[in-house]
Amino acid sequence: MKQYIVDAFTAEPFAGNPAAVCVMDEYPSEEFMMKLAMENNLSETAFVVKEDAGYHLRWFTPTTEVELCGHATLASAFVVLNFYEHESNAVKFSTLSGELAITRYGNLYEMNFPAYELKEIPVTDAMEKAFGVRPIKAVLGLDLICVFETEEIVREMKPSGARLSEIDGRIQNATALGKETDCVSRSFCPKLGIAEDPVCGSAHCQIAAYWASELGKNEIRAYQASKRGGYLNCRIEPNNRITISGEAALVAVSEIVAKP
Repeated sequence: MKQYIVDAFTAEPFAGNPAAVCVMDEYPSEEFMMKLAMENNLSETAFVVKEDAGYHLRWFTPTTEVELCGHATLASAFVVLNFYEHESNAVKFSTLSGELAITRYGNLYEMNFPAYELKEIPVTDAMEKAFGVRPIKAVLGLDLICVFETEEIVREMKPSGARLSEIDGRIQNATALGKETDCVSRSFCPKLGIAEDPVCGSAHCQIAAYWASELGKNEIRAYQASKRGGYLNCRIEPNNRITISGEAALVAVSEIVAKP
């Protein structure tokens, strides 16, 4: 099978969030996909299979299958539209999160995702110990979002992975108002076997929704302040949906020779 390494949410290789994308005629065993994801040791390996009405897409971290991944969806759309559907500017994926539609506009790939209901929860001592700084606010959806006073706090924090894994949420996000963008965030995923996700698209289904509500805006320009860094353009849509767009850069194309 072909495997592509694509950096998502960046126009340049070696920035943004790298994903492996494997394209095949049919799915191998889950054991094989899990082993390949562990071998790649990226935050996500995506597996894509052609169907009559589009493509089926699954995502694996080095330790588990997940129900939604933004950057690997962007990477998968990049691969399909540039290598398999040259005449098309749109692709639909059937996934654990339902049908996901991705449209290419020039160099941008726009993804339509579900948004998640957020509820404010008390800030706890456990959150302060996990992040190393006490949040000024916390909200919980599928993931935990902790809001901090300044962008500098988010950029400079050195959280404890062990303590993060003890608090709520699939992913633990730190965010603050940005100086050059609407918000700056970081995403930590110890429960998924990922210390820090360089640029997390699925987390921004909630982060962008939070800041859109706080700022009274429908469009949010977000920056993920990991070492690699990446930009996301987010727009709140009707019917509890959100669009997230970004660029992508191809790094490598290879052939997987291990037998499923």
